[in-house]
Amino acid sequence: MTTYKETQGSTVQNYSGDPTNPIEGQVWYNDSTNLFKYSSVTTAGAWSTGGSRNTAMNNSGGAGTQTAALAFGGYVTSPASYSNKTESYNGTSWTEVNNMTTGRTGLRGTGTQTAALAFGGFSPPETAKTESWNGTNWTEVNDLNSARSDMGSSTVGVATAAITFGGANPPGTGLAVTESYNGTSWTELNDLNSARRALAGAGITTSALAFGGAPPSPGGLVVTELWNGSTWTEVNDLNTSRRSLSGAGVDNTSALGFGGYAGGSYKAQTELWNGTNWTEVADLATARSQSSNIGTQTLALAAGGYNNNSLTNTEEWTGAGAAVTKTVATT
Repeated sequence: MTTYKETQGSTVQNYSGDPTNPIEGQVWYNDSTNLFKYSSVTTAGAWSTGGSRNTAMNNSGGAGTQTAALAFGGYVTSPASYSNKTESYNGTSWTEVNNMTTGRTGLRGTGTQTAALAFGGFSPPETAKTESWNGTNWTEVNDLNSARSDMGSSTVGVATAAITFGGANPPGTGLAVTESYNGTSWTELNDLNSARRALAGAGITTSALAFGGAPPSPGGLVVTELWNGSTWTEVNDLNTSRRSLSGAGVDNTSALGFGGYAGGSYKAQTELWNGTNWTEVADLATARSQSSNIGTQTLALAAGGYNNNSLTNTEEWTGAGAAVTKTVATT
């Protein structure tokens, strides 16, 4: 039976949680969180403030979605340490959950909040270790073939299907090697055309994008490559050269690149890929490098990162045309 909540003389439909696929303008009361909420559609992409991480961290791995995310590992600047911490995000706040077996920075991840994969990184030295997350605990599984850190990777999909490319081993070098994970083991595939480290990635094992990064010498790249499941092809460049940027996206036709570092400064620029070209969109509020790669091109998360020190703050990207749920009031 439908129930209603009265507010200032009006009645609003009561739900035990949020409704599935609410229509634009719909207002409801969430009985579980005691919040009045409404649905709206964005007309232009923008970043907004999210919940802060419990520990200031940069170069963490990430998995999941904007409202159900996982961030793991990374580097803590004070006191300096390679972290094994894992935090879970519910769209509002971060909660510490069980630690990884190996503390490391510069690792990458893919999957969901309840079934994720973490791989590579620097502990030191570079590592090939891969760990699987079941929603409660991490378990070591088969290693990468090539130990490395600061590589690109798929950002969406499942823990049993991942792709990673480029990276560094030893620090300061650039790699071209590509590997794919099938749920059991890693297999080497065709190399990137441009060897590099500190690049970003987006997509899945059969349709991915690699962009930005650093060559063996310091600096930033604009080079973008498209993966079709078997080979890499160079396509149109980023507008802003940078390394240590972050990426999100569902495939090689739609991606988001944000943040980074080049020319002695941390970057706030955000660019949107439409399958052919990059377009500059709204900047991050806080310029940063090395934030976690989480989400899609329309609903992404910049969690933590680095700007002279490790950061705790999180920003949420909502792309044009995306439906978002907002809180009206609490009771």
